[in-house]
Amino acid sequence: MKRLLRILLVLFFVVLIGMAGTAYWFYRELHTPVYHNKTSKFVQIPRGSAPAGVVKRLASEGVISHEWPLELYMKFTGAGSRLKAGDYKFPSPITPLVVLQRLELGEQRMIRLTVIEGWTRWDIANAMAHIPELAIKDSDAALDLMNDVTQIKDLDPEATNLEGYIYPDTYDFPPNSTAKAVIDMMVRRFLVIWTNQCAGKPRPRNTTPREIVTIASLIETEAKLSNERPIIASVIYNRLQKNIPLGVDSSIIYASKLAGKWRNDGKVYKSDVDRSSPYNTRNKQGLPPGPIASPSESSLAAAVAPAQTDYIYYVREPSRNDGAHNFYANSGDFEKGVQALRKWEHQRDAENAARKNHTSR
Repeated sequence: MKRLLRILLVLFFVVLIGMAGTAYWFYRELHTPVYHNKTSKFVQIPRGSAPAGVVKRLASEGVISHEWPLELYMKFTGAGSRLKAGDYKFPSPITPLVVLQRLELGEQRMIRLTVIEGWTRWDIANAMAHIPELAIKDSDAALDLMNDVTQIKDLDPEATNLEGYIYPDTYDFPPNSTAKAVIDMMVRRFLVIWTNQCAGKPRPRNTTPREIVTIASLIETEAKLSNERPIIASVIYNRLQKNIPLGVDSSIIYASKLAGKWRNDGKVYKSDVDRSSPYNTRNKQGLPPGPIASPSESSLAAAVAPAQTDYIYYVREPSRNDGAHNFYANSGDFEKGVQALRKWEHQRDAENAARKNHTSR
């Protein structure tokens, strides 16, 4: 009898140790991070997928090492009924339990579009045309959608397109979004920024909202540094006050783009400067007829609240490579600044040429 009890006791401890070992292995399987090479790939979990099918898919993609620990855990906890369909990206490494948490929270694939400050509607249309999920035939098709000014009609009754009213930002949207829905989202973002920065605030020279956006677009294309935006705004307003042509190169480029003559090589040619266009601020006084680019929040703020200066000129500071400018109140000092910049450009070109010759030897 005693021998039988000893045998039973031994068997009990063997079973106990086995259960403990299994439990430990089970725990370790669920909590050990799994390394995989699918971090850039979406794992699609279709609607109505059974828990066993989901686990099998995760294992086939290498996101989990073994199927049954996670499947068993879901059965015991009821988590299988809480799985959500979607397109998932899983970082590496990741534990099976964290995988399960993400499946319970749900995740949808998002498409990303970044609109850069100072982009024109042509730039934006081109970027949209390169997103396959939007199913746009070409950039012209996107441009046509930007002729719908319904959302900004109250703000700018004169607008015939959305130039200046598509806010520069990074946008995430589901892959089933239409191009029009994406454009509407970007315009709504502009209207929020406008409300925060400009609505209800006194505007210099009783400017209209359209004129404010136009000035902001000029500031955006001229200023590289945020702290210079209010100063460049003051130059624009001072020139308008004195009836001096603004002479903004970006508006000349815009005129060439409208005419279909822009060479897109970064250079402004004599034919661009001489072009007869209301957007050519070299030979036309006052503001161009409308915005020439997408202004940022800081440019809109500067257009509403310019610095108080007597500057009417600015030129790039040659000793810095961050886009800084020097500002002047008279033509004599301005010419000295221009000569200093030309001298620096000449020295730079000579050094580059010498370096190129040395490399080619």
